[in-house]
Amino acid sequence: MYTYLALGDSYTIGELVPMQDNFPHQAVALLKKQNIDVADPVIIATTGWTTDELAASIREHNIQETFSFVTLLIGVNNQYRGRSIENYCEEYKQLLDRAIAYAGGKPEHVFVLSIPDWGATPFAEGKDRQKIAHGIDEYNAACKGITLAGKCQYLEITASTREHGQDRQYIASDGLHPSGREYAVWAERLEDMVGKTLKK
Repeated sequence: MYTYLALGDSYTIGELVPMQDNFPHQAVALLKKQNIDVADPVIIATTGWTTDELAASIREHNIQETFSFVTLLIGVNNQYRGRSIENYCEEYKQLLDRAIAYAGGKPEHVFVLSIPDWGATPFAEGKDRQKIAHGIDEYNAACKGITLAGKCQYLEITASTREHGQDRQYIASDGLHPSGREYAVWAERLEDMVGKTLKK
C-alpha cells in the first residue's frame, strides 16, 4: 500500500469543507479508482500557517518514516502578511528539502501545488485585486523556480482559482476558501501526475 504525506495550510486541510472533500482525500479516492492502493493521507496543515509555522509544526511532529509521495502547498499567508519574497524563498527551499527527505529522497515523488489567488474571491471585495494577483504571481514564480530546480513536480492550480473565483459553487461559505468542487479540480490533476509517477 502506498503512503501519502500532505503538508500545507488551509488549502490542504480544506477549511470549511468535510474532510473527505479536501484535495488530499479526493486525490486518494481517485487513485483507488485506478487500482492504486493508497492509505489515508497524513496531513500536517493548519489554517493561517506561513512557511516558518509549517516548518515548526513538522519539527514538533517529528515524523521518522518516509512516504510514497508528498504534496506541499504553502505561501499564501506569507503573501497575505506582506512578507518578502526573499524570506519566502529561503524558508520554502528548506521545506522542499524536508519534503524530499519524507519522500525517501526521491524529488520526483514530491508534488508542489501553486498558490491560489485569494484576491479573485468575494472575500477580497474592496481590495486591490490586481495588486494581490501580482503578489501571488511573484510568489508562484519563485515557488516554481525552486521546485523545478529541486527536480520536484509542479502542479499549477492558480488559474482555476481565478476562473472560479466568483462562482459560489467553487467557494466555501466564508467567500474565501475553495469548496469541494474546486478541490476536485486540483485532485484530478494531482491524481494524474501521481498515478503516472507511481506506475513508473
